[in-house]
Amino acid sequence: MSTQKGKIGVTTENIFPVIKKFLYSDHEIFLRELVSNAIDATNKLKTLSSFGEFKGELGDMNVKVTVDKEAGTLTVSDHGIGMTADDIEKYINQIAFSGAEEFLAKYKDKAENIIGHFGLGFYSAFMVAKKVEIRTLSYKEGAEAVNWVCDGSPEYSMEPIEKKERGTDIVLYIDDENKEFLEQSRIDTLLKKYCRFLPVPVISGKEQEWKDGKYVDTDRDKVINNTEPAWTKKPADLTDDDYRNFYRELYPGQDDPLFWIHLNVDYPFTLTGILYFPKIKNNIDISRNRIQLYCNQVFVTDSVEGVVPEFMMLMQGVIDSPDIPLNVSRSYLQSDTAVKKISSYITKKVAQRLEEIFKNNREEYESKWDDIKVFIEYGMLTDEKFRDAAMKFVLVKDTNDKYYTLDEYKTLIEANQTDKEGNIIYLYATDKTAQYNYITAATDKGYDVLLMDGQLDSHFIGLLEQKLEKSHFVRVDSDVVDNLIRKEDKKADDLTAAQRNILTNVFRSQIPAVDKAEFLVSFESLSADAAPLVITQNEYMRRMKDMAAMQPGMSFYSELPDSYNLIVNTEHKLIKQICDDADKSIAEKISPITSSIDKTNAEITTIREAAKDGKLSDDDNKKVSELEGEADKLRKEETEMIGQYAATQPVVKQLIDLALLGNGLLKGHDLSEFIKRSINLL
Repeated sequence: MSTQKGKIGVTTENIFPVIKKFLYSDHEIFLRELVSNAIDATNKLKTLSSFGEFKGELGDMNVKVTVDKEAGTLTVSDHGIGMTADDIEKYINQIAFSGAEEFLAKYKDKAENIIGHFGLGFYSAFMVAKKVEIRTLSYKEGAEAVNWVCDGSPEYSMEPIEKKERGTDIVLYIDDENKEFLEQSRIDTLLKKYCRFLPVPVISGKEQEWKDGKYVDTDRDKVINNTEPAWTKKPADLTDDDYRNFYRELYPGQDDPLFWIHLNVDYPFTLTGILYFPKIKNNIDISRNRIQLYCNQVFVTDSVEGVVPEFMMLMQGVIDSPDIPLNVSRSYLQSDTAVKKISSYITKKVAQRLEEIFKNNREEYESKWDDIKVFIEYGMLTDEKFRDAAMKFVLVKDTNDKYYTLDEYKTLIEANQTDKEGNIIYLYATDKTAQYNYITAATDKGYDVLLMDGQLDSHFIGLLEQKLEKSHFVRVDSDVVDNLIRKEDKKADDLTAAQRNILTNVFRSQIPAVDKAEFLVSFESLSADAAPLVITQNEYMRRMKDMAAMQPGMSFYSELPDSYNLIVNTEHKLIKQICDDADKSIAEKISPITSSIDKTNAEITTIREAAKDGKLSDDDNKKVSELEGEADKLRKEETEMIGQYAATQPVVKQLIDLALLGNGLLKGHDLSEFIKRSINLL
């Protein structure tokens, strides 16, 4: 053929916006495209040879990437099928449509077929090159080698050249803005990212060795990829060590995985891969770079948000499918029908694998439960289908480190932990050490206590209460043990109104200031051998605060102070003694004040009841304000008098401090004073 010149149908000016917007998120993708095309050309020749359509020697079937920094070129070479002038006309020149709009109309729904559409991948080269050459010789007998050149303008030239070796060299003359792609280290990094598992050896430079105080090239080619990764093999051909070694190849330096799932399906879509369960313990680490998506062993992306279910982001591994488009636009992937089907399939397979391990090796499953608990709970909270499947194999652990399925645990506690309303009460603790006294009190009463100390357990408890009929979860420190599972009506205490008022102020006045905490004094008629004072925390408010710590939208709860109940056991002998002493020492002194307060409040009530339609006149409003001010003054006087008396009663302060100490709330100066007082009392 003679030298040919002409214009290509799709110019660099109108193709680049399409490539960048719809197909590529970064210029570096060009290397993946060019190497993938070279792999495709190589595999096509192998296929032709296996069918007898190519009878020559295959010879060197590697793909080679060469950096020539002095010449300013980057070359991707293969010894595949090569091209004739007609092939170049078809795949390069006559990709040729009227412009970017028609180009996009043809390819936007076929992004998954980039490999094989040589021109599409090829034109990505112009994102980094000021000029591109194609030097190629077809495998066809009698073919003539061709050199095609384009400088990024609509014009190109094509002429015959001397080329002895079959295959194609794509030579990129790197432009000034992209000189980074002339660094061997940069190219090696990209090849390891995008091409590390391609099915044909990819050579990039030479192996190096340390010599005379520096690294020097050897004469050995550096192959950067593993052409037969574990997921391409049959599960029957792999040992546990093979799976672990592949995990180490993917994630060097990490602990070995707990177990894995080998995916292998060919209908209704084609999918292979290996997903690993890493050790995640109680910390949710949803991060990128965990699951890598591939298309025919070509890396697509490791940003899988929205592509796989959110809880899968805790897993690691590889998913490979020709049905996953090479388009790396996340919005495109999320809307792709094949991707949605694959996502549902993986969820199903993960659930099946977990159930299989649970059924076949319960002991192994329990030994790994604490490491996979976060994963399973997160999946149940965020994915309805997984939640329904996981109800069969989700476990709960009690404070004796025994594991149960939900059905097993219900059977264990149903008889003894059902309240008078017929609700099964699941008692739980979040900290075995801090809540030890409460756990002991519950177990002494014959109850079993779950340990719910995971990062997601506050949310997971809410889910279980929805799924388990007539079931409530109650933390062991949310009330006194006699009230945790109410089996009969609460016994009323026998305090008079005056005694209740005095005792309330006696104990309230001696509670030290605890940062971000409020205390409400209440009275319970408990057993005589129960503790004199017990500190509990309201179940609802505490649970809301726990969930608020993980959900920014609930910040209102997280800003509220912790609310505690200081429960006074009126049946305990020490409380009875404190009450008797107060009656003798202070009741008579404050009685006139209490009477005055009652009288003032009665006057206020009379005025309000006499008001027409509930509206007070200006004079009545003034009178009520005066009376309320007088009542406040009297209450303050009463409180101060009781407080002064309480300060002379070291037993009161001691009991309060003991209760605070048992809940980890006694610190600093107050703890020091408690120790001194304890010594003096002894």
